[in-house]
Amino acid sequence: MVSLLPVGALGLVLLSGVRGDAAKQGQDQGKAQAAVIAEMAIAPALDDADLTQGITAGQRDSLAKATDLALYHGSVLRMRLRNFNGQVIFSDDGSTSGGVPVTDPAFQSASLGTSAATLVRDAEAPGGQIIQVLQPVFARASGEAIGVLELYLPYDKIAARLHQQMVVTYRRLGVGLGLLYLAVSLISWSTTRSLRRYAARQAHEALHDGLTGLPNREAFRQRAADAVGERRDGAVVVVDLNRFKEVNDTLGHHAGDQLLRVITGRLRSALRAEDTVARLGGDEFALILPGLDAAGVRTLLERVRAELTREMVLDGVPLSIEASFGVALYPAHGDDVERLLRHADAAMYQGKRGAADIVIYSGERVAQPTQWLVVQAELRHALERDELVLHYQPKVRLADGVVTGVEALVRWQHPERGLLPPAAFLPAAEQSGLIEPLTAWVLRRALADQRAWTAAGRDWAVSVNVSARNLETPSFASSVIDLWNSPKRLVLEITETAVVDDVAAAQHALRELAAAGIGLSVDDFGAGYTSLGRLRGVPLTEIKIDRSFVEESPENRAIVRGVVALAHGLGCRVTAEGVETAEVAAWVAAAGCDDAQGYFYSRPVPWAQVPTLEGVR
Repeated sequence: MVSLLPVGALGLVLLSGVRGDAAKQGQDQGKAQAAVIAEMAIAPALDDADLTQGITAGQRDSLAKATDLALYHGSVLRMRLRNFNGQVIFSDDGSTSGGVPVTDPAFQSASLGTSAATLVRDAEAPGGQIIQVLQPVFARASGEAIGVLELYLPYDKIAARLHQQMVVTYRRLGVGLGLLYLAVSLISWSTTRSLRRYAARQAHEALHDGLTGLPNREAFRQRAADAVGERRDGAVVVVDLNRFKEVNDTLGHHAGDQLLRVITGRLRSALRAEDTVARLGGDEFALILPGLDAAGVRTLLERVRAELTREMVLDGVPLSIEASFGVALYPAHGDDVERLLRHADAAMYQGKRGAADIVIYSGERVAQPTQWLVVQAELRHALERDELVLHYQPKVRLADGVVTGVEALVRWQHPERGLLPPAAFLPAAEQSGLIEPLTAWVLRRALADQRAWTAAGRDWAVSVNVSARNLETPSFASSVIDLWNSPKRLVLEITETAVVDDVAAAQHALRELAAAGIGLSVDDFGAGYTSLGRLRGVPLTEIKIDRSFVEESPENRAIVRGVVALAHGLGCRVTAEGVETAEVAAWVAAAGCDDAQGYFYSRPVPWAQVPTLEGVR
């Protein structure tokens, strides 16, 4: 319809032009006929008469004879010969008045030697129109205009011929415009269809993942909002594949893409028809499970996990993929999509740090990774403003109660929240590059404080905790050795999970540190998954038994004795952590532990109070 408007307008313009051409053609034909009459009939009959003086009877008879035939046959309707003053010198009906006024532009133009033709209405004429022509009459001898011939010619015959021509023209014009409209319509239809397809494709791509075809994060938010708005119980689940990076690094990104497609198919097949699966990005997926309570969600996710862990073959390599599931229930855990996603994400990370693959959000007990961004920003400023402080807890030799060393424990003197323990900010630091400047700050401050108590006569070793990320940094060992500057006694405590996850670079860093004379200790032994093979490859000087094993029981006694035997066999000292009573101190000593650490001896104290720790003997 839109394309019809310009085509119709074009047709009207062309038709108007055709009508205008027809009128002009009639006027031109009238001028030509008047010129012939003036030259062939009027001028010879006048014989160069002076019209201002009138004409003779003979000249009048000659004019009558010359024009009678034209008037008789109707090729001329009326005729007047006038001088330049407007006086009628001769007329076909003998009248001596009337006609075009002298002041008329057409009469003035004819007086100057230029003919003028106009279509005028005449109710008595066939067709209602006639052609009025004002033609100058020229003297044959001088060639100058001597008068004006006023002719009225029939237009009906000219109009009939023009009508026939216009009918043909109209048909051709109609066919041409029809073909043009058809072409424009086809182009418009094709373009519109292409635009619709492009818009649909763009809309689909804006809400779907290009690799898997799943809804993307934006589409997931929209569908989750709809599901939450239904006021039914349900769950939002964040699914993160474990060790996906290893597939990309080992088999290549094409294998990683293939793996994501396989996982997509398995998720779809394991879920119900009313469930939604989306890809949030990378190896992270999200599920919407409407109409289920906590037990139903767990049952369904157990089925999904079983489907995901089935063995597959990529590039000829058989492998099994595991995943961590974080669950947020609605409306129990929130009625806002962003909040549910944060809670599900927090539960998923809790699962990655623990042994459970499926974790349901349980409130404040679950760490919130989304808050780590704020903590990281504040911690960066805390390092610049020197808001961190070190507290020290003594390590006591069980044989005689002598303090042999202290462990440096970092605290954050937050300007608004007061003194914060490590658990409030260390996880955020370990997830960013802040762990490296933080560890460097702790090392510098601990070694500086050690110089102060060494000068006071306390020759104690200082233990500093380091992260797995520190060990994997190529320059970590050399930077520690530069800060250490032997012969100060320094022990680096590494969490057991850090030893398990060490790569070759970390093993090399540990050997480099040990070769320089720096002690290496495994912290919280028994809380992780360290294998004996890994322990054999690390040059350790100490193993610290986790506090969960120092509570007296037959099982704990057997475990501690076994660890002591293992450690002594490796040439390491054994320290019991979390000793809080004299009874516990007695039984760990009887089990063979060399040292102990805990509230029974002293709580962590600021460095200025370290010299007073001598009283714990």
